[in-house]
Amino acid sequence: MGAIKRKRCKHCKKLFIPDPRNTKGQSFCSEPECRYASKKDSQRRWLGKPENRDYFRGPENVARVQQWRRANPGYWRKTKNALQDPLIGQPSVNIDDTNELECDALQDLLSTQPSVLIGLIANFTGLALQDDIAKTVRRLQQLGQDIINPATQKGGRYDETAHLETPHP
Repeated sequence: MGAIKRKRCKHCKKLFIPDPRNTKGQSFCSEPECRYASKKDSQRRWLGKPENRDYFRGPENVARVQQWRRANPGYWRKTKNALQDPLIGQPSVNIDDTNELECDALQDLLSTQPSVLIGLIANFTGLALQDDIAKTVRRLQQLGQDIINPATQKGGRYDETAHLETPHP
């Protein structure tokens, strides 16, 4: 068996030695940005196939997910990584002085604990799928931006009825 030939990464263009088990198929190196680019490329190619475009959409898939959720209540509470792509955790910051806690900006406090926010959103909404939680986060972010930076016009940009809508997978 001969030496494995180096390949050029499709993303960063640097030479790398592919995994011996996948020398023909590996086109990206193992750098984090390149792995992310590889995943995006793979998803783009998968979604580009006509038979896959509506794979997770449509009434039959909504019914399938709803039926599974009824059959598995609280599944996401029992599972360590209920989201499809586990989030990268950040170490918690211990603050001894409670006065410091009061002085920190709200954004700084919240950005240190993304897993807590995801857990709170999942707990309050009953959602466990990452796409559903992401939609809720976008709505909450818009509401938060409107609270922090209110629009000069009366009413702001936040649609007061948007949070009442039930997200669908």
